Amino acid sequence: MGSFNGAEEEDVQYGRVIESSYTPEDVDVEFSLRPKTLSEYIGQEKVKENMKIYIEAAKKRKEPLDHVLLYGPPGLGKTTLSGIIANEMGVNIKITSGPAIEKPGSLASILTTLKDGDVLFIDEIHRLSRQVEEVLYPAMEDYALDIMIGKGPDAQSIRIDLPKFTLIGATTRAGQLTGPLRDRFGVVERLELYNQQELTQIIMRSAVILGIPTLKEGAAELARRSRGTPRIANRLLKRARDFAEVRGDGKITKDLANYALNCLEIDDLGLDGLDRRMLTMIIKGYNGGPVGLETLASALGEEAVTLEDVCEPYLMQLGFIARTPRGRTATALAYKHLGIDFNGQQTMF
Repeated sequence: MGSFNGAEEEDVQYGRVIESSYTPEDVDVEFSLRPKTLSEYIGQEKVKENMKIYIEAAKKRKEPLDHVLLYGPPGLGKTTLSGIIANEMGVNIKITSGPAIEKPGSLASILTTLKDGDVLFIDEIHRLSRQVEEVLYPAMEDYALDIMIGKGPDAQSIRIDLPKFTLIGATTRAGQLTGPLRDRFGVVERLELYNQQELTQIIMRSAVILGIPTLKEGAAELARRSRGTPRIANRLLKRARDFAEVRGDGKITKDLANYALNCLEIDDLGLDGLDRRMLTMIIKGYNGGPVGLETLASALGEEAVTLEDVCEPYLMQLGFIARTPRGRTATALAYKHLGIDFNGQQTMF
């Protein structure tokens, strides 16, 4: 019922098992695991309840759903939710991404293929170019395209009417959206990180679909180290399956899950080697900070954007690092987790 236009091709990066952005192997699996209705969608109860009301109201009025902005960390189900919204409304969905729409003409060609009520999903919408964004304003507000024909004094503006569609924008960086674009969304919802119980349900559901024998205790162990992110949980499930088939009897138990995750160097809180190296460098290399992001990235041999987008959000959520005007600092919780006291000596637990 939907179409694909490059939304999943961007930002294949970092190569970490706990990376929350897309990797090539995620695409096919995620599409097979995605729920189709709000009742199947696990977690995000507040968002689901609100969307049920908005969808039902729009259907009663026989109008398209208002434009929707979904924001939050990667891997939480923004694309999945957009597909569910289209399915619940009984309309088609066209999927694309901000970087894939390079020119205003590209956006115009997409918009003119839509039908009444259809959903256009733009992932990472904050990365739209300013020129494309300018074309999007009248399309969202007036369902029309303003196209300039010719150049100079002879240029003429032609308005093309569009079907009444619903734009669903998704972003991991809501703060980078321009004010005029953000103001044109009637529905704005934030997706939160999932708790362990919700992730356990997601893993058990995925295990059934993929045919992976999994005990609830094993799923809970995977969920505990999934950083609150379904995409990571499903990826860990697949990696645990490999260990179960080679090192076990094919069944994912708590002990097997623990063994697999330890082999992957993912600790009890979901931190991997890069997370721990970052914390250790701040503590031992720079006396706990503050240290600038570029300096830290250079010392670790990593890209600054990797540390900022991949490591830092989760470490800040755990309370392990703090951002100050002078740079990043490690907190007492980080020292404790790594077994380092405030004098830089190893402690025994």
